[in-house]
Amino acid sequence: MIVMGIESSCDETGVGVVSWDGEAATLLADEVASSQAEHARYGGVVPEVASRAHLEAMVPTMTRAREAAGIDRPDAIAVTIGPGLAGALLVGVAAAKAYALAWDVPLYAVNHLGGHVAVDTLEHGPMPSAVALLVSGGHTHLLGIDALATPIDELGTTIDDAAGEAFDKVARLLDMGYPGGPAIDVAARDGDPHAIAFPRGLTGPRDAAYDFSFSGLKTAVARYVEGEVRAGREVSVPDVAASFQEAVADVLTAKAMRAVAERGVDTLVLGGGATANSRIRSLAQERADAAGVQLRVPAPRLCTDNGVMVATLGAHVIGGGAPPSPLTVATDPGMSVQVSKL
Repeated sequence: MIVMGIESSCDETGVGVVSWDGEAATLLADEVASSQAEHARYGGVVPEVASRAHLEAMVPTMTRAREAAGIDRPDAIAVTIGPGLAGALLVGVAAAKAYALAWDVPLYAVNHLGGHVAVDTLEHGPMPSAVALLVSGGHTHLLGIDALATPIDELGTTIDDAAGEAFDKVARLLDMGYPGGPAIDVAARDGDPHAIAFPRGLTGPRDAAYDFSFSGLKTAVARYVEGEVRAGREVSVPDVAASFQEAVADVLTAKAMRAVAERGVDTLVLGGGATANSRIRSLAQERADAAGVQLRVPAPRLCTDNGVMVATLGAHVIGGGAPPSPLTVATDPGMSVQVSKL
């Protein structure tokens, strides 16, 4: 079976194609058109700009994906229906419905976040019971995974800023531009991660074990920079970047490892665009190795939003025997991670 996935939840227009043999998916095509450069002038994603970019990119991206996969049409289409930006989701879902109707193939409306977990199977094989840490500009979640075709157990999430959003805001504060994650990662290489004792949010004994908070950390960075400027001292951007990055990586990986231990599993999966950060990856590997836990991390290209992850989740949903979604299915910008499909 050939499954096509369409992703348009934020600022990437993704069309991916996988083949499904009943047990595993194999990547056939992965085409992405990003509007990130258009948002850079605003310092973040502008929903209206993203929606227009999806409209312009959808057909060319679809054409490239079909040509790369060597197919005229797939056997099924999966599409991200949520969570995400309302207008951006509408473009992808409308396109998926149109293609499904024109090609007379079934449509599967799936969860964007589940796709970030499912895509790991393309590189590392079947997914065992695991804990997944998803980190991106819009999401920070700890998830309990038993099977990809069944509802995912949300263990914890952010109560304010997502980790990737905090990276963007701190980068803006340091005049690094957008997107902030890569810029901070590069600057941190020349800094001391222990130079500044930034706070670790929600890590007290009475705090929620698996929830995250990065708003206070962002404010602490702003106050530190303001204090240095008032005192007439030069701000060490590398030290600020490294210390901030260390605080984020420390909290993310510590809570993830706690969830792994308390759930009694031996696999941790990383997903989402912010997991391309070198310190998050290296600290997760250090702590996983120390605990005898297997760490599974997709290639950086597969961590960011793409159609392949949607196609892969769709293939697993189909393999689990789920019926197709109706062509009347609506988008759900606030979709719960515990819903794998509509």
